[in-house]
Amino acid sequence: MSENLVQSRRGLARRLTVQALYQWLVNETLPEAMIRQFNEQPEGLGRADAPYFTELLNGVVAQAPDLTMLLVPHLDRPLNQLDPVEHAILLLCAYELKHKPEVPWKVAVNEAVNLAKIFGAEDGFKFVNGVLDKLAHDVRAAEVASGS
Repeated sequence: MSENLVQSRRGLARRLTVQALYQWLVNETLPEAMIRQFNEQPEGLGRADAPYFTELLNGVVAQAPDLTMLLVPHLDRPLNQLDPVEHAILLLCAYELKHKPEVPWKVAVNEAVNLAKIFGAEDGFKFVNGVLDKLAHDVRAAEVASGS
């Protein structure tokens, strides 16, 4: 399978994960209910990497307190003032940076910025990029320093 196909399937999984995390943040919907809901839609998860979606959603929700602690020092506003979409995107990327070392940091941040352009406020992607760039320097210092 080509890298682009794998990436696009993972990109779709990330997009669905952001939508599910938004529901979790706003309505406190349990991950199991969201996974069932997404699978019961006529198109299901479509071409998205379903196992990756499930892993990301469950992982982010389980690790949310720790991921939040990683993010807070890099925020320019209180956590409760974050837009829920931006919050979901930041949590998702923080999870990938911390727990998915096989995903290059630049890919994780770029995917998050693209999601912020799609779902976030007009200039929200700039905020997301700034926070995640700082986080990457903390969490993946060696990888960032090597220019990879």
